[in-house]
Amino acid sequence: MITVLETSALNTVQDLGRFGYRQFGVGTSGAMDPLALQVGNILLGNQPDDAGIEIQTYPFAVRFDAAGSFAVTGVDAVLDLDGHPVLPWSVEHAVVGQVLTVGPPRRGARAYVCIAGGVDVPLVLGSRSTQLRGGFGGLSGRPLEAGDRLKIAGGPASSGYGALPPAVALSRPCDHEGNVVTLRAIPATDYHLFTDEARDRFWQTEWRITPQSDRVGYRLKGEPLTLQRPIELRSYGIVPGIVQVPPAGEPIVQMADANTAGGYPRIAGVIEADLWRLAQARIGTRIRFEECDHHQGVAAMQPIASYLDDLRMMVALYRGSARRRAPLTSGAQA
Repeated sequence: MITVLETSALNTVQDLGRFGYRQFGVGTSGAMDPLALQVGNILLGNQPDDAGIEIQTYPFAVRFDAAGSFAVTGVDAVLDLDGHPVLPWSVEHAVVGQVLTVGPPRRGARAYVCIAGGVDVPLVLGSRSTQLRGGFGGLSGRPLEAGDRLKIAGGPASSGYGALPPAVALSRPCDHEGNVVTLRAIPATDYHLFTDEARDRFWQTEWRITPQSDRVGYRLKGEPLTLQRPIELRSYGIVPGIVQVPPAGEPIVQMADANTAGGYPRIAGVIEADLWRLAQARIGTRIRFEECDHHQGVAAMQPIASYLDDLRMMVALYRGSARRRAPLTSGAQA
């Protein structure tokens, strides 16, 4: 078990999401940055869909009531284990009674506390993710509170190795252009309903993420986009990444808790390979959209797949080497 000692609003249990129920009005939920969660699970030898704790408000602290290995991914932040600093994106081991504290991030927005074996909450519709709007999944469908106790499945003790953060391993030249997050996007179904000027402006504007943004959608601030003429659309299915433009003309990017259906005009869709970058952008961050096509969007997943494959190989080699050394170490100590 682990006990939550300190938390703020909206920190939740999340896995990779709840799929196959959108036709019933149930969104996917899941980690806003699924790449960070996958890295944590790979480092610990967990299953890919094991649940962790998504932190988006700080500080956060948990006590280990049972020994367990853990990794904190997603952000660059000050991490403290009973007065001793630990590194993000690396595997550490906590003994009974030790307290892990996650401070405000220096870089990134959402941290993921991953624990060996995963956070063991009940499966609801095939997922352990918290659906806050529906009030189900995770821990009773609500944000974590001080005093909450979470069961952990447990796993072999390990420590001493880590991962190169995706922001470094998957860095692109555009990532260093004036602290503007560049997101590749594909023109969407309703793209040609907008004026020529609006379409050009969509790609050229440095949009700012507003405080009205959350896990449902990121609302952007900038000069409004206009349609060629007023139009009413039938409702359509929505997935994370869709960029809608409501009547006020300022875009909304649908995120992990996206609605399952909507009717605002769709100007573009952020490709899956870049959604983690948006999830780690803080309120006030400037973002820019870069046009790409479907083939480029699909191809953009390859570097991510290679990064994760390389990480799995490294972890397997390290853990295998550690197991082979264990008997020798025990004999030497004896």
